[in-house]
Amino acid sequence: VHPEFDQHVIGWVNTLRSQAKIGMHTPQDFVALDHLLHDMRLYKSRTELAVMRRAFGILPWVFRPPRRVPEALVRKSVEWSNLSRKQGLLGLEPVMAGEPDPFLRKGLQLVVDGSEPDVIRGTLEVDLGARESADLRAAKVFEGMGIYSPTLGIIGAVLGLMSVMQNLADPSKLGHGIAAAFVATVYGIGLANLVFLPMANKLKSTIQHQAHVDEMLIEGLVAIAQGENPRSIESRLHGFLH
Repeated sequence: VHPEFDQHVIGWVNTLRSQAKIGMHTPQDFVALDHLLHDMRLYKSRTELAVMRRAFGILPWVFRPPRRVPEALVRKSVEWSNLSRKQGLLGLEPVMAGEPDPFLRKGLQLVVDGSEPDVIRGTLEVDLGARESADLRAAKVFEGMGIYSPTLGIIGAVLGLMSVMQNLADPSKLGHGIAAAFVATVYGIGLANLVFLPMANKLKSTIQHQAHVDEMLIEGLVAIAQGENPRSIESRLHGFLH
């Protein structure tokens, strides 16, 4: 699985064997610890690492969510509809080139290429579902922190009480152990209910809002591809704003 590491191990063993004459002993067996590390959650797969990276990537959304104003996007969709009716779908090509949103840019590319409305909807819904699923898994990282944080606080409390039990003969040391036990419990519960769980809920709310906006954009792009009346498109998209 890791040929470079295997070569390093073989090199170390050969070095030890070359020193056998001076009493150096070489190992007889090698034990694979992968399954033990995995069972103890000390080993993270590539998928789990990707989720962790994504979790910390969306962490700023707690304080500064992505700025996507639905009302402005409705107006923009109506403008694109008017433009496509005047200049054809190819008239949207300059708009697509200057669009900073990757999701919208991909949708406009599909429209400009003349893709069927069902193809546009299916392609964008797959992208939307995959991104929403990845973001929700990332948000659950902080939810998990909130779930396990009180447990760690209880462990700290138990360790503090163990210290108290060890120093029953010395009353001067009892206060420190009791204080440590209470502080650990307060930190565990406080971090869970004041930090991690609110962060997870804020991220989930932001992700759901982004998905709702993307669903609105999909409807607008499909309607443009179908050549619907701009007023009809505007009326339909306004239904997403309630």
